[in-house]
Amino acid sequence: MTISSGLIRQLSEFDAATLYEAAGGQGMVDPAIRPMWSGAHVCGPAVTVSCPARDNLMRHHAVAIAAPGSALVANAERYQYAGAWGEVLTVAAQARGVAGLAIDGAVRDIEAITERRFPVFSRGLAIGTCKKKQIGTLNEPIDLGGTTVRSGDIVVGTGDGVVILDGHSIEQVLQAAVARRTREAEIFRQLEAGKTTIEILDLPRWNSH
Repeated sequence: MTISSGLIRQLSEFDAATLYEAAGGQGMVDPAIRPMWSGAHVCGPAVTVSCPARDNLMRHHAVAIAAPGSALVANAERYQYAGAWGEVLTVAAQARGVAGLAIDGAVRDIEAITERRFPVFSRGLAIGTCKKKQIGTLNEPIDLGGTTVRSGDIVVGTGDGVVILDGHSIEQVLQAAVARRTREAEIFRQLEAGKTTIEILDLPRWNSH
């Protein structure tokens, strides 16, 4: 399944919350997986990788096979006492054109990652080290914060969090997102003209008596 760069570019104009709504409320990743620096934004097809806790061998392999523009999605067994990704992997990923990382685990070297402006979404930070010995999986379905991710699904991470979009329904999601943006623009116009959200959204009236 190949999704055009044009579609990816259009999707990247939207925040994760809007795309989650456009996808019918599907694909939300555990909110504990959040951007590690303000302004981080990733949008790209997933390269999935799983590693045992405290081992990051397969993440090195994932970077080596990743196509430009792809987003690495990693299951680190939610382990939060070792930095499963750091500056070395960041430089390697950027050299290959990787768009960013979403990991169910912890990372480290965050100051260097921030300075390099590499988008990282994780459960947190840890200075613990990882080995590079154990085999995991590449491009097989994995769990990311309670959501199943398959190779080729679209990963979108913004300040609101991370959403996983089924690669087979991207065009429909994009159409719904554009329609939602148009509706919101009209709401904003009416609010600025003096209307209230109660009127515009036809919300139930409240009577204090």
